Amino acid sequence: MGSDRDKENPEEETEEILQEEAKEESADEETGETSEEEQEQEDEPSEEDSGNDSEEAAEKEDPKDKKIAELNDKVVRQMAEFDNFRKRTEKEKAETFANGEKAVTEAILPVIDNFERALEMAGQDEEKKDDPFIEGMDKVYRQLMDELAKLGVKPIEALGADFDPNLHNAVMQEETEEYESGKVCKELQKGYMLNDSVVRHSMVSVAK
Repeated sequence: MGSDRDKENPEEETEEILQEEAKEESADEETGETSEEEQEQEDEPSEEDSGNDSEEAAEKEDPKDKKIAELNDKVVRQMAEFDNFRKRTEKEKAETFANGEKAVTEAILPVIDNFERALEMAGQDEEKKDDPFIEGMDKVYRQLMDELAKLGVKPIEALGADFDPNLHNAVMQEETEEYESGKVCKELQKGYMLNDSVVRHSMVSVAK
């Protein structure tokens, strides 16, 4: 009996040893997988760590980049303001010059009217036609009109033209066979233009 028991024991011990080795191998494999997963998790950066890194990088770059952006914006704004100021100044200057031209022209027109009346009256007197004084007045008048023409001042065509309320100021109507209805038949006061704007409308009579 004792010998049989001794023969069975080695087999049982062998099986137990094999079972223990199998358990140890499975335990080692599980431990190895777990350690590899933990290693991968350790290698992968966490969201918090990446967020912190980006915030730190932003904090490091912000002062310089922010200052550059502010300066660029300031320069662009100042350039735009200067351009608007330049355009506004040029427009105001042009308007001031045009208004000055118009004011001077309006002041000179009565002088021109008096010249024309004086020369008209002198022309009606046969004795004064060859008077040197009258000839001198006529030369001064022509010189004045030439200089005004160079500045863009010109008389408005009225007599025989179609009545135009933008150019003519009708103060009366009269029947006439010389002109068709709606035509300017008489110019009572000469009108003038400065470049493309009316300085003074022509005072006219219109044919019925």
